[in-house]
Amino acid sequence: MNLAVAAAAVFVGFGVMSMAGLGAAILFIPIFYYSGVPLAEAISVGLLLNVVALGVATPRYVRARTVNVGLGLPILILAAAVAPLGAHVSSTINRNLLLVLFAGFLLASGALMLFYRRPRRTWAVSRPVEIGSGVAVGGGVGFLAGLLGVGGGTFVLPVFHGMGLDPKQATGTTALIALASSLSGFIARVSIGSLDATFAVVTAVAAGVGAALGSRAAIKRLSPVALKRTVAIILWVVAIKIIWDVIA
Repeated sequence: MNLAVAAAAVFVGFGVMSMAGLGAAILFIPIFYYSGVPLAEAISVGLLLNVVALGVATPRYVRARTVNVGLGLPILILAAAVAPLGAHVSSTINRNLLLVLFAGFLLASGALMLFYRRPRRTWAVSRPVEIGSGVAVGGGVGFLAGLLGVGGGTFVLPVFHGMGLDPKQATGTTALIALASSLSGFIARVSIGSLDATFAVVTAVAAGVGAALGSRAAIKRLSPVALKRTVAIILWVVAIKIIWDVIA
């Protein structure tokens, strides 16, 4: 993939998505793959882009005190610990199966973007149930990060909403967990596979600059809801394309 084109696309993609509070790494893994980057490397770079973009956003959440440390820290630790397992599994399974799993994740993420609404009523959650939910969430997010190169925040957020966590705290805590799982997954994948350092560094810098500028831009004409729906449809189209290529 042409390095200048990749950097420009990442800069614009992360800038626009950050304006609406969305992550863009999930879009670039299939883009890199269909542009000729090996799947394993595309996943590794996607994780790196996650780390950079979330690294830009998470300190703001911490400074604003919108991170629930008591709930998030145990989940974060477990997610970071399980991510290397996902990376190991990813390196051993058939490429087509990995593509189908990734397509399934895209379909599920698109469905959540289109249809999920924060519940008005929350669950009556006891401490043991909260801990059990945290273990399931942390393990699942970490495994997905290592396996598919995704942060898993799309699935964590509804769980926190259901627990009754304040929306701002839910977002901040989710970002911190996704950052930890993405970083752990990236380190694990790089340790067992190859990576084009120049491609990774250039796209990471582009993602960081785009995310920083986009997150500070005032949203006037850009509707977060409309953008989320557009991204969801794009995810579905990409998922269908992947599945078609696998079965064709």
